[in-house]
Amino acid sequence: MENVEAYIKRIEDYRKRRDEFFRTNPNSPLLPEQRERFQGLRYYPVKPEYRFVVELDREGISQERVVLGTTTGEPKEFIVAGRATVIIEGKPVTFTVYREVGRGRYFLPFRDATAGTETYSVGRYLDPQETPDGKLILDFNMAYNPYCAYNDRWTCPIPPRENIVDVPIRAGEMAYPDYVSVTEQEKPRGPAPLIGG
Repeated sequence: MENVEAYIKRIEDYRKRRDEFFRTNPNSPLLPEQRERFQGLRYYPVKPEYRFVVELDREGISQERVVLGTTTGEPKEFIVAGRATVIIEGKPVTFTVYREVGRGRYFLPFRDATAGTETYSVGRYLDPQETPDGKLILDFNMAYNPYCAYNDRWTCPIPPRENIVDVPIRAGEMAYPDYVSVTEQEKPRGPAPLIGG
């Protein structure tokens, strides 16, 4: 990994680009009136200790498809890729990592002890990256909110029970303060992309 200063700058630059996407891009998850008020997403300070490189434990994993619930009740299928264990606040924490059906990208939906107070109540997402030697990078500084954290126009997978953890993960994106509920009459729902923008 690059040195700490370069790492922090890279994350901060990514966050600036993400703000620009939310503010100006036609594909922004924000409603037009939210974009007019947009002051930037809220994040915890960058903490390099929340970046982990781990082996994915595939023991007993049959790559089966599973269905995760969503915020609108529409089921969404994923493939179980394996389990990853990291040490947070001195405690080992194990997550189930999934792959997207079709695209094959890794996906880690989780909810930690900050949910509902400091972070979005339903949970947050992480897109683990694979290293050339087959390990996974779990960088919680890159944790982001599902699109349904901003308004209820979206359908978002809900973190499964095994990814609800009792430790606080104070890294990544925090709760968005300007949530808007769209009225039933004007609610054209679309599937939420699994990327943070």
